[in-house]
Amino acid sequence: MALSEVAFHTGVGDKVGYCCRLLRKGYRQQARMVVAGEADALSRLDQALWLFDVRSFIPHRRLRAGEAVPAALLRTPIWLIEPGAEAPQHGVLLNLGPAVVPDFERFERLIEVVGLDEADRLAARRRWRAYEAQGLRITHHAQEGLG
Repeated sequence: MALSEVAFHTGVGDKVGYCCRLLRKGYRQQARMVVAGEADALSRLDQALWLFDVRSFIPHRRLRAGEAVPAALLRTPIWLIEPGAEAPQHGVLLNLGPAVVPDFERFERLIEVVGLDEADRLAARRRWRAYEAQGLRITHHAQEGLG
């Protein structure tokens, strides 16, 4: 499996809500997804996924640094991984964190979700340049402050 797409979704006013919608869409399309980010952002996303859509459950599992993926849970379609955690092999990587995710090349697609604050935008520009330096084709989806 080789990385075929890098997409930046910028100007996202509510990163957690936006990610919930992306994950719901991916789950409905039977995509297998990993969300990488800092522990506090993943905690907010984890809580939001439980409450996001009262009509349907979005199955997910949190993986902290140093934890192993239990064999019985390998089929879980969505994983929330903290820095230092070893992600299961999945097709789509969503990055909520400030840095390039190690081994991002293992995924078929990479989606970068960028909020409105200046620090998030500056970190995203650094990641964009890092991907460009590797010769990756990048698409841009401007959200203009929408959720």
